[in-house]
Parts: sequence; structure tokens; C-alpha cells
Amino acid sequence: MVGLLVASPFFAHLSKKLNPFRLIGVGLSVWVLATAGCGFSVGFWSITFSRMLVGVGEASFVSLAAPYILDVAPPSQSSSWISIFYMFIPVGVALGYVYGGVVGGTLGWRAAFWIESLLMLPLAIFGFVSDRVYLKGNLEKLQAIPQSDAEDQHSHTEDVVPSDPHESLVSGSILTDIKELAYCQPYVTNVVGYIVYNFVLGAYAYWGPKAGLAIFQMGNADEIFGGVTILSGIVGTICGGLFLDYIGASLRNSFKLLAVATAVGATGCFLAFLSHSLTAFILLFAVGEFFLFSTQGPVNSLSLMSVNPSLQALAMAMSTVCIHVFGDVPSAPLVGFFQDWVQNWRLTCLILTSIFYLAAAIWAVGMFFFAVDGETTGTKNSSEARLLTSE
Repeated sequence: MVGLLVASPFFAHLSKKLNPFRLIGVGLSVWVLATAGCGFSVGFWSITFSRMLVGVGEASFVSLAAPYILDVAPPSQSSSWISIFYMFIPVGVALGYVYGGVVGGTLGWRAAFWIESLLMLPLAIFGFVSDRVYLKGNLEKLQAIPQSDAEDQHSHTEDVVPSDPHESLVSGSILTDIKELAYCQPYVTNVVGYIVYNFVLGAYAYWGPKAGLAIFQMGNADEIFGGVTILSGIVGTICGGLFLDYIGASLRNSFKLLAVATAVGATGCFLAFLSHSLTAFILLFAVGEFFLFSTQGPVNSLSLMSVNPSLQALAMAMSTVCIHVFGDVPSAPLVGFFQDWVQNWRLTCLILTSIFYLAAAIWAVGMFFFAVDGETTGTKNSSEARLLTSE
């Protein structure tokens, strides 16, 4: 987490000057070396340091992948494409548990890290050999440059995004860009709602199995919570993106979907923890998590749509930093302290789940920033704006 949170804003800022796919290649190369380093670790601190570098590698992807997907996706399917991307997070987690158990159990835990590192290596190499890529915000600046100037700058290096000689793409510091994000009310509203949402979801991930064991005497709480979360996560994430594209991916519609889906999902989970039947709990919790995970595509699409295209990478980076620093990182110990005080897991889970309603209310407030349902952003593709250029 430390590596991820520290490095992601810098990868985002560098993407204004450098080829994003090269930056992803650099990040994944760090990831490959760090993962291999985990396998070579000799003690707690060596594997901890390697894990920090794994976070640095992930930071390039967190910041740059979603803006690129928004740029290349058909405008009518942009939310669906982003949802598919985020759907693979629970898929990866599920496969990781299976892979870790099988490989670690047969070849040993060190081999599991080494093989994983080798599997990522071709993707890291692809970042260096693929065609040059411009994110939309930087491409628009490039298109404003006289052709002769652009060709002259292209001749210097293929990895640097050409910039207006009278205005640098990196004009202003990273703090200046962060300040601009802070003044973007729809973006801030979305991130604050996402922080509250992630506060609850993080505590669910950490304490859910223990709470399920205490409340319903589940002998296999890990498998039940994991299975429900993975299935609901996959189906819910895809459906959320498809539905937002169906109703129109405007800022107002995005806030509506987030508010309604979160409120409905919270109600399902709340009723699940009120129930006294394990079967009823599983069904209600599955329905609740379906609606909660349907927000994953729209909430990230909204962060991208609500800001200037040149700030989209940084917007994703700062959103990631905020939801972890203020959301799921502090939630687990705080919920643990509360449970130690009340000594009642059902009450703890009910109060925790009710916090989802606060997230829904925050997103509902966001609807009032935009009075026109059909309002869309200026981040859609045009036939004139080609993002991939041949060498």
C-alpha cells in the first residue's frame, strides 16, 4: 500500500510528458523484480520491502490504465469497458487464491512468487515495444501545435509527448494539478462518497468471515464470504457498467446510479445481518453485494468524466490514494476497537452497514450539480483524434 499510494500520483503526472505505455512498462518491470524479490526474501523486512516495490509497480497501472480505456472505448460503451477492467480485480483475487494454494502447496511459496513474476514479464515487455500512445488530454495539446513544431519535437524522442514550445505539458507542479482537482466539485463529491463506501467494504473484507462465524456459526465462513463476494463482484460490476451505458453515461446519471445502487445494496446487506437463517443471510448478502459492486465501473468512470482530460490520470491516482488512506486502511482497526467495546458482532455489522447510506446520500447530493439529465462530458473520442500512432 505504501508503494502504491506514494508512486501513483507521480506516474500520473509523468504521463503528461512521457509515453504512458512506457511508464506502464517501467511499472510492471518494477513489479516483476519485486515479485521475484519476494521469492528470494530471507526475513520479514526483506519481503516487506519487496512488497512495497510491488505497490510501486501497481501504481503505474492504477493511474494510467483507466484513462487509456476511456479514450479508446466507443463512447456508447465506455462505462462497460471500464467495468470489465475493474471486474478482473475480483477475478484476479479468486485466481490468486487458487494459484497460491496449488503452486505453493506443491512447489513451495517461493516458487509461487517466481512463476508469477515470469508470467508478468511479457506484459512488461509489451509496454516498451508497443506503439506510442497519447492520452486524450495530451493529444489535444499536440494537435494544437503547428505540424512543423510537432515533427521537430518527434525527431528528438519517441517516448516524450511533444509539447507546445510556448506552453509545457507539465506547466505547474503536481501540487497545482492536485489543487485544480480539489476545486472540481463533482470529482470531490464522488471521491468523498467513494471513501465512505470503501470504509465499509474494507471492513467487510477484513472482519466479514469472523463476524459470519460468530453470528451464524459458519464452519466455512472464508469460503462463503469469498464465494459470494467474487460471484456478486463479477456479475454486479459488469451489470453496473452496462446499465449506465444504457441510460446514458452522463455525470448526473452516474451520481443517480451510485446513490440508488448503494442504498439498495446497503438495505440487502442490512437485512442479511438482521436475519437468523444462514440461507436467508447468504441470499440477502449476495443481492446486497450485487448492487454494491455494480458501482465499481460507474464510480471510476465518473472520476474520469468529471475532470479535464489532461488531469484524468492524476484524478485516478488521487482517488486511489484517498479511498485507501481515509477508507479501507483505517476501517479495519476502528471496527475492531468498536467490536471490542460492544462485544456484539451483529450490532457491529449493522452499524457498519448503515454507513453505506451516508455514501448514498453524498452521491445523491452530486446529482444537484447537474440539472440536465443528458449532460455528457467532453472526453469522448472523435474520428480526428487517433490515440495510437505508428512508428
